[in-house]
Amino acid sequence: MNSYLNILQSRGCAFTSQQHNQKASTWSITSFQFTSHSLEMKGYFLLLIFQLSLILPIIVHGRSQSGFISVDCGLVDEPSYTDETTSIYYSSDVNFTDSGVSHSISPKYKASLERQFWNVRSFPVGTRHCYTLVSQGSGKKYLVRARFVYGSYDGKDSLPEFDIYLGEKWWGSVVFEDADSVVTKEIIYAASSDYVHVCLFNTGKGTPFISVLELRVLNSDAYLVNYVELLARFDVGLKDGEIVRFPDDVYDRIWTPYNSNDWKQIDTLLTIDQGATSYNFLPLPPSNVMGTAAIPANVKDNIEFHFLPNYNSSTLYVYMFFAEIQKLQANQTREFNIFVNGDILNNYPINPLYLQSVYHIALTEKPLDIWINKTSRSTLPPLLNAIEIYTTRNLSQSATYQTDVDGIINVKSMYGIKRNWQGDPCIPVAYLWDGLNCSYESGSARIIYLNLSSSGLIGNIASGISNLQYIEYLDLSNNNLTGVVPEFLHQLSFLRVLNLEGNQLSGTIPTQLIVLSQNGLLESNFGGNPNLCSPGSCNNKNGNRVVIPLVASLGGAFVILVIILISFYIHKRRQPVSASKRIGYSRIKEELETNKQEFTYAEVLSMTKNFERVVGKGGFATVYHGCIDDIEVAVKMLSPSAQGYLQFKAEAKFVAVVHHKFLTSLIGYCDDGENMALIYEYMANGDLAKHLSGKSKNILSWNQRLQIAVDAAEGLEYLHHGCNVPIVHRDVKSKNILVNEKLRGKLADFGLSKIYPDESDTHMTTVVAGTLGYLDPEYNRSNRLNGKSDVFSFGVVLLEIITGQPAITRSEEKTHIVQWVHSVLLEKEINDIVDSRLQGEFDIDSVKKVLDTAMACVAATSIHRPTMNHVVNELKQCFSNKMTPPFDSDDLESSSNSSIIVSFDGISGESSLER
Repeated sequence: MNSYLNILQSRGCAFTSQQHNQKASTWSITSFQFTSHSLEMKGYFLLLIFQLSLILPIIVHGRSQSGFISVDCGLVDEPSYTDETTSIYYSSDVNFTDSGVSHSISPKYKASLERQFWNVRSFPVGTRHCYTLVSQGSGKKYLVRARFVYGSYDGKDSLPEFDIYLGEKWWGSVVFEDADSVVTKEIIYAASSDYVHVCLFNTGKGTPFISVLELRVLNSDAYLVNYVELLARFDVGLKDGEIVRFPDDVYDRIWTPYNSNDWKQIDTLLTIDQGATSYNFLPLPPSNVMGTAAIPANVKDNIEFHFLPNYNSSTLYVYMFFAEIQKLQANQTREFNIFVNGDILNNYPINPLYLQSVYHIALTEKPLDIWINKTSRSTLPPLLNAIEIYTTRNLSQSATYQTDVDGIINVKSMYGIKRNWQGDPCIPVAYLWDGLNCSYESGSARIIYLNLSSSGLIGNIASGISNLQYIEYLDLSNNNLTGVVPEFLHQLSFLRVLNLEGNQLSGTIPTQLIVLSQNGLLESNFGGNPNLCSPGSCNNKNGNRVVIPLVASLGGAFVILVIILISFYIHKRRQPVSASKRIGYSRIKEELETNKQEFTYAEVLSMTKNFERVVGKGGFATVYHGCIDDIEVAVKMLSPSAQGYLQFKAEAKFVAVVHHKFLTSLIGYCDDGENMALIYEYMANGDLAKHLSGKSKNILSWNQRLQIAVDAAEGLEYLHHGCNVPIVHRDVKSKNILVNEKLRGKLADFGLSKIYPDESDTHMTTVVAGTLGYLDPEYNRSNRLNGKSDVFSFGVVLLEIITGQPAITRSEEKTHIVQWVHSVLLEKEINDIVDSRLQGEFDIDSVKKVLDTAMACVAATSIHRPTMNHVVNELKQCFSNKMTPPFDSDDLESSSNSSIIVSFDGISGESSLER
């Protein structure tokens, strides 16, 4: 059998210690965090499989495998078995993936491999194929392990190469040394959704396949950091060719030997006590791992360990484990110090306790050099029992909103849909599930389009559709659906097209659906259902039971044609559908005041010189430079493939009726067929983010930065306190603060803005929306929105103004600016966080006051944050006598500060929905 030795050598890692010559497995171990939601829909088939995978091992084997999922991929001759060596219970993968072909590896390789490697599942057709595992809930961390042995299963003796993903994130490339080498990818992972998706991608270098997939539950605080990749996990002193895993390691971590010719192995059969030193955040190695160790072959030498990763890595987390396993005499002492990259790690000399585990953790940079040196009073050489090395990585996930996932999985399970319905429904965008379309404008992707027409559906209308709260278009036509039209359909507040024709539905159409249709709010088609009737007609003795075939402002034949064209368009382009094509309702014109100038599309083409110059781009619109006579304007065009029609509509209504000198002003609009645009005043100096970027050649002075901050704060203060009803912007960020030719700031982009229905409300519950890095963590956790959520976002902007750093660092660690500022100020002075491009030209007292204000704004809980009234007052006091006083407000055009909001009826402010 292939040994698991020399793992790092097989990954291309460099060691100075002499290595073994035996063939090694290839490993990549990665760790990451999830925040899980509880499953809302019990009875899902996947949940049943998951529960059985937890219960059966306990029942069958009488030992704890709780939290284990062990899948033998490609197993077909029996549904499950127990591994003879480890007693781990393995099951077939037929309930975890929808595609692929089962194969057996060549018989000549089976004798040297464990049973779980004898079969594989390959995926010769298509690009992405996923396994779906169900997690146990929020706060849990998981060890997810995928293993591969080629074994010439296809008879080609040609080693493939392909990629593996965890959800939307690239996990690594699967590359083989030879036909019988074992490649292992392992992730320690804290869940952010109720589902773990492991996906294989065909990169054109051979057919993807998989041999084994395993999931294990860890303590929620395991390994301290959330996103790390394990580079090595070694049992030092373990005999070559052996491994340690379950049942010795209750978490089923696989420990492999590491030895050197410069070292001498020592061991004990006695139990190593972990009770006094075992911590949840660092699960210690099992007793038999700690029962082996290495000491220098020459007792006068020290232990040296040198390590160089074979790819880019930043901060390394090194966990070293020690236990005295030799009974020392009264005149013997083992005492040593640990040096990591030349720096001493421990504050006091280390005296490992007899038969008791201890550990030391080091944070350092690559390459890694460890010296374990005995002290002058030590009579014995140092020892090392085990070591783990991790590197930080950004493996955070964006995912489809959990309720939407629950709903669409219910639909998939109920109707047995195959297609490409694997992995996350909306993520990545290039691999949307067939028949779905999604919106990505805020914290999580939302399903807005579902077309299952002519899909052979049988049974009732799936209850999971009620979870799709942002669905706009639903087509279940031409199937064999039976039962009644469910009441929950009228509760889908964004639904604008409903096509149920050509089924076997019966009973009465819900009155609310008919009312919505008659009011032009819903385009519906119930025709071709012989036993379906409208209210009051079900007892018609003439058998005249046909219902309203299509109601709304459009004629029936035309809407059917629109539906056909939409379906073709989505199938052809696999891109988000034009909002005006998709639903054809609620034109922008209805949202704008009559005194706003209307332009034709031809005039827009003329003013932008055929869209010659792009000055900005967002998720649902592109902004072009234009001129109306001698006046420069910014033309915001709704993209033909936009997901954000609802955002665009909300912004149109908002900017039409809310005015303030520090909010961008609307000049006019275009509502010409499918071409819709909002025309704003032009802000010649772009957005604040551009000026704070290190790439900017024009460096704003401290006074200029402060003035822009005050301007934006006054605009935000007006939204919170100056309107008839409070308004929350929900997307305050430096990119949404625009700067004019006089370097004055204005708040822009109101597509996510929300109002309070009642001024006395302290908060409202709504779907999370905003931009990663600026998003209020309290709002993100609780869905409870209030003005203090904007205050948090503005505090992040203030920190950007001070430091010149982005909200989230561009390094691999993706550190938030609040954490970065905290960490710097622990060891350094305020001067050290101020943007170095200012070259010291700032008033330190002014910076301190802005920093104090910023840190108050980003308090963890909203109750401890100031109001925008307070923020404005504090910032205005930051102008010192040494600095040029603030610009006079006359530098800006005068406009009323009073609210002239006409009506906000119907504004949701929600995008049809990211992060």
